[in-house]
Amino acid sequence: MMKKFAQNMLLSAALIYSPLAIAENPIERVTEDNLVMEGIPQIPQDIKDTLIRYQNVRGHGFRDWADDGILISTRFGEVSQIHKVSTPLGAREQLTFFSEPVGGASVSPAGNSFLFAKDKGGDEFYQGFRYDLESGDITQFTEPGTRNGGLEWAGDGSYAIWYRATDGDPDYDILKGDPSNPDSVSVIHEGEGALFPADIATDHSSILLQQYISITKSRLFLLDTETGQFDELNSNEDLAYSGGYILSDGRVLTVTDKDSEFKHFVTIDPKTNEMTRLTENINWDVSSYDLSPDGTSLVYTLNEAGLGTIYIMDIATGESTPIEGLPIGIASGVTWSSDGEQIGFTFNGALSPSDAWSYNVGDKTLTRWTKAEIGGLNADEFIEPELIEFKNADGMDIPAWFYAPKGEGPHPVIISIHGGPEGQSRPGFSSTYQYWVNELGLAILVPNVRGSSGYGKTYVGLDNGLNRKKSVEDIGALLDWIETQDSLDSEQIIVFGGSYGGYMVLASLVDYNDRLAGGINIVGISDFKTFLQNTKGYRRDLRRAEYGDERDPEIAAFFEDISPLNNSDKITKPLFIIQGANDPRVPASEAEQILAAVRENGGEAWFLMAMDEGHGFRKKANRDFQREAETMFLQKTLDLD
Repeated sequence: MMKKFAQNMLLSAALIYSPLAIAENPIERVTEDNLVMEGIPQIPQDIKDTLIRYQNVRGHGFRDWADDGILISTRFGEVSQIHKVSTPLGAREQLTFFSEPVGGASVSPAGNSFLFAKDKGGDEFYQGFRYDLESGDITQFTEPGTRNGGLEWAGDGSYAIWYRATDGDPDYDILKGDPSNPDSVSVIHEGEGALFPADIATDHSSILLQQYISITKSRLFLLDTETGQFDELNSNEDLAYSGGYILSDGRVLTVTDKDSEFKHFVTIDPKTNEMTRLTENINWDVSSYDLSPDGTSLVYTLNEAGLGTIYIMDIATGESTPIEGLPIGIASGVTWSSDGEQIGFTFNGALSPSDAWSYNVGDKTLTRWTKAEIGGLNADEFIEPELIEFKNADGMDIPAWFYAPKGEGPHPVIISIHGGPEGQSRPGFSSTYQYWVNELGLAILVPNVRGSSGYGKTYVGLDNGLNRKKSVEDIGALLDWIETQDSLDSEQIIVFGGSYGGYMVLASLVDYNDRLAGGINIVGISDFKTFLQNTKGYRRDLRRAEYGDERDPEIAAFFEDISPLNNSDKITKPLFIIQGANDPRVPASEAEQILAAVRENGGEAWFLMAMDEGHGFRKKANRDFQREAETMFLQKTLDLD
């Protein structure tokens, strides 16, 4: 049974900080312990006291079924680790104890062990480990200095397969081995491009592999395990796929956007390449899915306007039935139990952190396995977002989630911009948003600008290549919308975002400097040319597919024109730059160069870097201080009561 292990092990990036001394001179660079900073004033105790409740909100993610319960990930201490829960709402037994986060777990079909991955300091060079559920022993089975992921068990648990990448090489190899015996590991296929395992045939005769090129293009292959024959499915088709399974009759079941704006289920006959569509009239993307142990049913989630709903499909008839009874929110990570009687998943609501749930297929009952802690906060005070739309200059309706504080206003505004750029802002629980709304009185707008996923393949491609600034123009349109709202203060607006969202912060400050009060840029791209030159080699071609190839003269000239670094003289409003020193995606040089440029032009810039973090901050002490420093920046930049 295929586990969506790659999704679990890629932990969502958070933010940073730890309590320590602050520079007296706002331009002096101070290093203490693992943090480097400039320009951050002393944090008052009352800010720490108010924030601590929001920072101690704790959710739980379903990871897999165990013989005597479930495995979850949650944080006790600094980072998330794997825990076992034997009974619904029962005590948690912590299994892993590392200083680095562990987010994913894939249980062996034999039930005696699970696999997990862990990096070091956010460098994303994940190593694979086997945890013996009987002895508690942990074995590393991957080669240090490599990046490993996509771990898939064979149906009998005798071995696993995964991909391995190395720094500077865009080609991923496929490995096979018994995780309990690292000496058994070998390369079974020398890959080309970003190649990921999807499934192993029940008779072990073939392996389904996916080559990811971009969010709108990928390829599927079958690898014959005896001969090494490597055949592409539908080689003449230019499609996007999302994983898949090898069915007992040899057909491949997968998700694709063929003849549709959205991703839907199909089967492919490898002998004829005939494709048969299983789902009709679904105008939303299939997100996560899992095949039942007997191969007759699918459980899947749909991304319905940002929400995550669950359905069960009979593969023979194509008929789908929704799982009912859940509150409004986002279900993800659906996973069948080994007996096919239950489905486990994570559920996150706009007003409640994530928890582990299950659904009994026979009696159609839902069971909640964990109950998230909310730090002593009053859940009745939480604000639920409203889905709004605003028109851009091209007459398109752009969706956004709107968190409105209590009172008439006019309220200062934070525009929070997702990364990706193919990401999507969804109405999941955010303790940070609740803090901003309830404690600081800020209105929050979370747009899904052109280029966001979840709204069809045409929409996600509207910012590609030479259309990169189209997404920035949508922020300008949102500023226009804010000016029409009596409850919002159009003279007090902060832009906030991480990764590609950090680029959007910088680009918005360049284009709309006179309409903004400031910006918070987290691990953001400041120049696409230098970013593509310095991002890790195993991901460089993947990013060129989205942003454009800087070696092309036309693209290079365009990058020069839109570069926030080259236009830094236009950024005159306060800027807060936050960065992880070990970031393999957006290297720390992107933060350092925009900091130097803004300072050279006489601008005000705060700076915060964690030496033990990568693409976002995952350690609680780091995140705590980051939120404290962000609060100081917001109070200084905006007129907050």
